[in-house]
Amino acid sequence: MFSKSKINEPGPKADDAARPAAAEQKKPTMPPQPDYKPSSSPKAKPPASVLSSDLHVVGNMKTTGDIQVEGTVEGDIRAHLLTIGETATIKGECVADDVVVNGRIVGRVRGLKVRLTATARVEGDIIHKTIAIESGAHFEGSVQRQDDPLNAKGKAPAQPQQQPQQRPTGQ
Repeated sequence: MFSKSKINEPGPKADDAARPAAAEQKKPTMPPQPDYKPSSSPKAKPPASVLSSDLHVVGNMKTTGDIQVEGTVEGDIRAHLLTIGETATIKGECVADDVVVNGRIVGRVRGLKVRLTATARVEGDIIHKTIAIESGAHFEGSVQRQDDPLNAKGKAPAQPQQQPQQRPTGQ
């Protein structure tokens, strides 16, 4: 389809003219190499896992992806993006980079970004880096800001365990 123009190239040399064109075609040729290298960047992010409104889960869930809950969960949830739908009820701890609450949570919420929409109902503490609470949201508990809320195991720093005191024997 496209060919290289030979207008500005010098004419064939005497040695080239003696060689037949068929000899050039018999040279082994390598298949063309692609001009690009596959990128090592991660593949496209999969869609969120959706737990439908008729689903009742008993147990903990953990993923590096996204979860959208419309049903009922009795257990802890850990995800990248956690969306609690209006029909959802969670009884357990919710931990995610981003937490969007439209439904009901009974338990602690930990997230870098936490958003309670107007339909949210939260009964428990919220540990966050940033928080947004829309007008109409119901919230009962405490709110605490931390720079790293995802790795916090509790509200108070861990106290060292005390060694039991030994009583003298023989008295």
